[in-house]
Amino acid sequence: MDSQNSFDLFGSACGTLWWMNKPVIVLTGKPAWADLVVAVAEAVGAALRSYPTNEDYVPRLAADHAALIVVDGADGDWQFWTSAPKVSPATRRIPIVVISDDQTSRDEALASGAEFAITSREIESRLPGILAEHGRFADAAYESEMIDQCSQPLPPEAYQAIEKFNRGEYYKQHDLLEALWMQETGPVRDLYRAILQVGIAYFQVMRGNRGGALKMVLRSIQWFHVLPDVCHGVDVAALRADALRLRDALTNWPEDRPFGEFDHSLLGQVHLLKGD
Repeated sequence: MDSQNSFDLFGSACGTLWWMNKPVIVLTGKPAWADLVVAVAEAVGAALRSYPTNEDYVPRLAADHAALIVVDGADGDWQFWTSAPKVSPATRRIPIVVISDDQTSRDEALASGAEFAITSREIESRLPGILAEHGRFADAAYESEMIDQCSQPLPPEAYQAIEKFNRGEYYKQHDLLEALWMQETGPVRDLYRAILQVGIAYFQVMRGNRGGALKMVLRSIQWFHVLPDVCHGVDVAALRADALRLRDALTNWPEDRPFGEFDHSLLGQVHLLKGD
């Protein structure tokens, strides 16, 4: 199947593809120069998400699939805004720009994990280039290869892994999919990574490990974002929705409630679409 036919197939089956979405710039706090960042986002065709408070900061970053985080260096919580994403595997690769007109603050920001520290006067001149060169979004070559790979049949080893996943053999599915992920060099490897991480999240739920389950499901969400709704015949959209429901349930679970009461019906299955 050639690339054009693949595009037609996925365009009709999946609707709007993930890479047709705009890259997301996250702006933290309530900086005085926010309008400058808004203007940059509009100029480069990016979407802007404002996070005025740090509630559920890391889960929101993972769900929004942020391409870039812009932090106000004058905010009292700037160190939290800068360091928290670097602790989670789901968000640590997101580049962070700290904006400050104070040289000492900029030096501290770079030492604290920010990739860039610039002045407010440099926002319009430097931010577009930083986003273009370092933002986490795919280029045309990546998109074309993903389309082509997702149109191909599911490898036999992946069928075996999905069968084990759906039987609740979550650790065994992990081993099979991890081997596929390590062998594959193309972008479709993220399908294997997403499935296996959801499976390990389910495994942690069964063990009663809420923290471990939340960590793994957050890691999986970043890979779902870069996949079309159907890939290798797998109903990615359904599994993505299951992962998001599980994330919300785990995030909102009361600290004083026994985790043994968690609703295991939230542990879904991997569905293969007929005819794929």
